[in-house]
Amino acid sequence: MGQTKIKVAVAGASGRMGREVVKMVLADPELELVAAMDRSTKNTDAGRLVGLDPCGVMVTNDLELTLVETNPDVMVDFTTPQSAVVNTALAIKHKVRPVMGTTGFTPEDIEALDKQCKAAGIGGLIAPNFSIGAILMMKFAAQAAKYMPHVEIIEYHGDQKLDAPSGTSVKTAEMIAQVRGELRQGNPKEEETIEGARGGYYDGFRIHSVRLPGIFAQQEVVFGAFGQTLKIRHDSYDRAGYMPGVNVAVKKVMTYAGMVYGFEHFID
Repeated sequence: MGQTKIKVAVAGASGRMGREVVKMVLADPELELVAAMDRSTKNTDAGRLVGLDPCGVMVTNDLELTLVETNPDVMVDFTTPQSAVVNTALAIKHKVRPVMGTTGFTPEDIEALDKQCKAAGIGGLIAPNFSIGAILMMKFAAQAAKYMPHVEIIEYHGDQKLDAPSGTSVKTAEMIAQVRGELRQGNPKEEETIEGARGGYYDGFRIHSVRLPGIFAQQEVVFGAFGQTLKIRHDSYDRAGYMPGVNVAVKKVMTYAGMVYGFEHFID
């Protein structure tokens, strides 16, 4: 077809998500890996880093210098919350479109970065979750809540996860709350004899966080009505499951200007 490849840089390339992104980019004929950055690894071939044949792109540890030298179209970033805002601003400064899987942005950060993207005439994306299945689960839950407002969320993660409830369950709760008036569920005389037994309270309903070894990521949204229940559940088994979403994001971010918050905006 003679179509120009999208040049991609990966920040946090030696991390668990970063390695999956490197593999995904190398496997897609429409994408070209031009840079891989990581603070803890350098002078290693990015292909070799992810267990593939050498690809000729060496991992570097200077983000800005690498962006200047390789001139990518898009930077995919799975680094740390501490560096998320700085990395995004650096990418925009050099007219590289940021696709951020890293968390740690305040609403004020997102607004400022949106202005910077628009001024540079480029698109950007900040996405707490790239799993297409998880996004669909949230959208379906919000749709169901219009008709079945009695709901509880149960989310399961490994025991090393630091935050509870998960970002995905909070985002789901926000989407449900937008379409459902606050409704205090259950018996008004209900009493917890063990504190926390009913889970965390959000806008009239409950979120329960399970933390156990052997679990990767799973969420269930349970709706109850007279004589029936509806369960919408999503299970993640592997980080590779997020890569189709990252792939869509890399291609979509080339088509607009401004910073989009949330991958769900890319799914109609």
